[in-house]
Amino acid sequence: MTTRRFLTAGVLVALILAGIVSYYASSKPDGLEKVAADKGINAEEQHHTFKDSPLGDYGVKGVDHPRLSGGLAGVIGVGVTLALGGGLFWIVRRRTSEPERQ
Repeated sequence: MTTRRFLTAGVLVALILAGIVSYYASSKPDGLEKVAADKGINAEEQHHTFKDSPLGDYGVKGVDHPRLSGGLAGVIGVGVTLALGGGLFWIVRRRTSEPERQ
């Protein structure tokens, strides 16, 4: 398997997990959130600064269907992460492959 095929397969798996498999994720709170609610630890909980941002609260603002919104947010998140990570990798690789100048 070539490197290009391997990377393409990895990107496709990430997009499928973020966009489709996330559709089946539970909407119930996870264990930590449930214990915090049961014990009253979250009584002073506040919303985060980015709650009203376009991708705030694990969804896309303006998309009314919660699971579709979450899937889209996941796909967008994967895309942004790949773009930033790939760009950083490209910059670092380019800097290390340049011959040293004297």
